Order: sequence, then C-alpha cells, then structure tokens
Amino acid sequence: MADALFDPADRIILTGFSGTGKSAVGPLLAKQLGWQLLDTDAIVEEREGKRILEIFRDDGEVTFRDLEADALREACSRARAVVSTGGGAVLRPENRRVMAEAGFIVCLEARPETIVARLRDRASSEPLDRPLLATEDPLSRIRELKAARQHIYALCDWAVHTDGLSPEEVVAEIVRALNERGAALLAAPGRADAIAEESAAVPPGTLHAIPDGAACMVRTALREYPVFAGWGILGELGVRLREQDLTRFAYVISDETVWHHLGDEIEGSLQLEEIEFDVFTVPPGETSKSLEVAAGIYDWLIEHKAERGHAVVALGGGVATDLGGYVAATFARGLPLVHVPTSMLGMVDAAIGGKVAVNHPRAKNMIGVFYQPRFVLEDIATLRTLPAREIKSGLAEAIKHGLIADEAYLSFLEGKAEAILKLEREATVEAVRRSVCIKAEIVGADEFETTGRRSTLNYGHTLAHAIESTTGYARFRHGEADGIGMMAAGSMSVRLGLLAPDVLERQRRVLERYGLPTSAADLDRGRIMAAIQLDKKVQAKKVRWVLLEGVGRPVLRDDVPPEIVEAALDEVLL
Repeated sequence: MADALFDPADRIILTGFSGTGKSAVGPLLAKQLGWQLLDTDAIVEEREGKRILEIFRDDGEVTFRDLEADALREACSRARAVVSTGGGAVLRPENRRVMAEAGFIVCLEARPETIVARLRDRASSEPLDRPLLATEDPLSRIRELKAARQHIYALCDWAVHTDGLSPEEVVAEIVRALNERGAALLAAPGRADAIAEESAAVPPGTLHAIPDGAACMVRTALREYPVFAGWGILGELGVRLREQDLTRFAYVISDETVWHHLGDEIEGSLQLEEIEFDVFTVPPGETSKSLEVAAGIYDWLIEHKAERGHAVVALGGGVATDLGGYVAATFARGLPLVHVPTSMLGMVDAAIGGKVAVNHPRAKNMIGVFYQPRFVLEDIATLRTLPAREIKSGLAEAIKHGLIADEAYLSFLEGKAEAILKLEREATVEAVRRSVCIKAEIVGADEFETTGRRSTLNYGHTLAHAIESTTGYARFRHGEADGIGMMAAGSMSVRLGLLAPDVLERQRRVLERYGLPTSAADLDRGRIMAAIQLDKKVQAKKVRWVLLEGVGRPVLRDDVPPEIVEAALDEVLL
C-alpha cells in the first residue's frame, strides 16, 4: 500500500493536542507504510537523559522549546518517516515552516472531555508525568489551551477527529486523505508561507492575548495569568472574578489596617457582582506570617465549609499575599487564589510569580510552596494610604529589578525618583508596570527556581533575610534590609573582580536617593552568620550568593571565600 501513496517528501508529520492519539497512531501508521517512526519528545528525552516535565522544571520552557525545535529539524530531515510532534511544537512559526517544507501535516483532534479521559486512563497504567492533570481544573485548562492553539492547528493540511475512532481507523483516514488530496494540498501556491505565518501566533481574542488593563501575562509551564495594574481599578475585582468564573464564594484574607481603609470598596465590588464573601483579618506585620496564624485561618475555612472552587482573595502587602497564598495552596489541596496587593513591595514583587510562604522563627519564608494565582489585581492608587517608609521599602525591589535585569529601567528610576516618591500618577504607574513585567519574564523562564534564572531575584536577599530574622522582623522593613544586602553583595562582586567600583557606587546613590539604608549598626554578627547558613539557596552546605558582573548581568556563586564575605559584611554591619 505504501507504494501507491503520493510521496513527494516521504514524510507525514503528526501534530495535535496531548491526548488526541499521536502516540497510538504513529507506530501503526509507520508500520503500515513501512517507514520509520520518529517522536520528537522521545528524541529530546534520549538526548537530555530526563523526562520532558523534568526539563520544564529544571531548565524552563524556553530551553525545552529550543531542544524540541532541534529534534524536529532532525526528524524532518529523514526520508520515509512518520514524525510525531509534541502538541506545542506548532506554536513557533519556524517549526511550522520546517514541517510544511518536509511533508504532509496531519492534525489529530479530540474534544476536551475525550482528552481528559484518555490522559487519566494512561496516567493510571503508565508511570508518566501528566502535568495537565496536576491543575485544579484539568478540563478547563485543556479547553483554554486548545482554544489558544486552535487557529494554528487549523493551518495543517488535514485534520482527523479521533473521538470514537480506533487507532486503526485513524490510520485509514490519514492514508485516504493523503492518497486522495495530498498532491493538491502539497502543491498549493503559498502553502508553506501560510502555515508559517508569524501573525498566526497571537490572534485577537485568544488566551495568549494580553487582556485590556493588564500590564503583562505571567506564563509558566502549567498556567498563565494576567497582572492588571492601573490607577483606581480596585472596584474591578468583582468583574475580574466573574471573568475567571470565581463567583461561588470569596474568602478575603487581609490585614486589619488594609481592610479598614479598603474594605468598603471591596465589599461594594463583590456585592455588585452578587459574589458571596467573608473576611479574615490579621494584625499587620511579619509576625502574622506564621504557621500559627495559618492554622487559625484553616479553622475559619473549615467552619465556613470552604470547598474547592471557592476563591481565596489575598488583600494587602507582602505579608497578606504570602500568607493568603500559602493557605490557598495548602487547604483542601488547593483553592483558586487571587492576589490583590496594596503595598509597593507586594505589587512589584511578592504577588508575582507564585512563591507563597510563612516564616519559621529562625528563617524567613522557610515554609512554603510554588502556587500560581488565577490573576493579580494592582490598584496603584491604594499606595496613597501607606506611610512613606513602606513606599521606600517596596521600591528597593524595583531598584533590584533594574540592577539585575534592565539598565534602562534603572536609569528611569534614577531620573524619576522624586516623582515616584511623591506617588505622582504617571511615573508611579510606569514604574510598577515595568517592574511587574521584569518579574513576570523571569518567573516564566524559571517557575520552580531550578535553573538559576529566578534565583537572581534574590540579589541582596541572603543577608537581608538573615537581618530580618535575627531582629525579629521588627527593626527593618524588608526593602531596608535588602538595601543593606545589595550593598554587601555588590561589595563581594567588586572584591572578586566581577564588578566595576563605579557600578557599586551607582547602586549606593540610587538606594540613598530613595531613602534606603546601605549599612546598619548594632547587629549580632554571630547570629546573622548562623542565619545565612539556613538560607534556602544553600546547597551542599555552600551559600549561593547572587552577585553582579554589571547592570543586568547577575551571576550565582557558591565559591566566595570566607574572607571576602567577612570583608563585605564589615562594610555594611558597622
């Protein structure tokens, strides 16, 4: 039968969403044709020596997509081959061109309900990772992803709907299509250009488009979500919850001060959308970020008969978003989470990226998980209720983003310091939105902090967390401690010959311009050194310091000599 096929390129490329049948159909199709089967996922796994999900977690999605593209080019260079691709391979225009120029592209289709059932059946019988089943609502997630990719799948030469068909029947449909229509389809003028069209990647209205009002999308391997950031948008909370189908019940976790200032507006927004809710408030400050307080919230949720599908709204600064996020992640194996940060620190850092935690008495953020929210809503106008010290503390994280990732942003912060400190609308909104986008990009590249990319966000944090924990989280705000930590890390960088002294001086000037400390006196040096050894970045008993080779060029080092560390601490711990 193979000899009768129209065969200009000797290749059939199978694509389609996970669970549509490629792994079952590919071997049968190759056997019937007498061709070799080449699976791009299998090629990547063999080359890297680990599973696809491990590559996502260890190296990030961008690295995996690069490896996938290499595997696709190799597979499509082989003659007389059935090439089975991963469901996301078609997202890159250059991959689609390789596929179009190589052979006949067949998309296998299936309804989301069919896909869920198939993935669950396979997960019950095969020792494979199934990330799509690890979400709170697999069916909704599959619907979202399929909707976002459907316009691309539609570019393929042929589609076979596999619902209700056996793998053998799918093979027969592919062979029939190639025999009857293959010549005409492959010879169509402009076919490859149309399939590879770059504008097809993000059409209006798909999941990948950035919603109105959002600063950016946070895109991770298992979830993507918008960060809405603007002036005076707190009243949109109810509408945004309804857009996400989170209207059954909302449990608002906030601190007493924030709720006093903003509670009426939150209540009005939820009532307008007819969303039932209740509120749990905690005292402001780091001491509320504890297992004891979390246990009290668990009791409250149990009393209210909280169910999966009910939403947790974490309203407040970094303490509220960390605490509320930790509770949402761990109660009933996960409730949908929405972050509504109201502090500068929460907006530019704590609410973005899915790291939620509570403190241990000996170390900050030691007890936590990675758990992404459904969306983040940031009303920058709410910062007007905060004391100046809190604003300055949060801006330390924005300065850090400039230092590790974006020289142009650092220059913006230097030039607009006075306006931002006064919370002038235009400058402050731009500062927050740019910081959010930097954090989102880094998180998307390294969701689980495994490749080292996300660890660069901890520039200054190793010493800062030690200062905070050894002073009982009372003497310094986080950003104040981080300013001191950044100066110590910068000093180590200079002493190791990595950083020019004038860059360290530039860092000092911008921190001081925002009223942040660059040194501190009367601290217990022995306790600080002990706390540093408990830092989460310690590996094999070696402290991994985030240092700088220049603005926008962070580097991780676990070989900093003790004398360099001591000398740097001498400069900042007076």
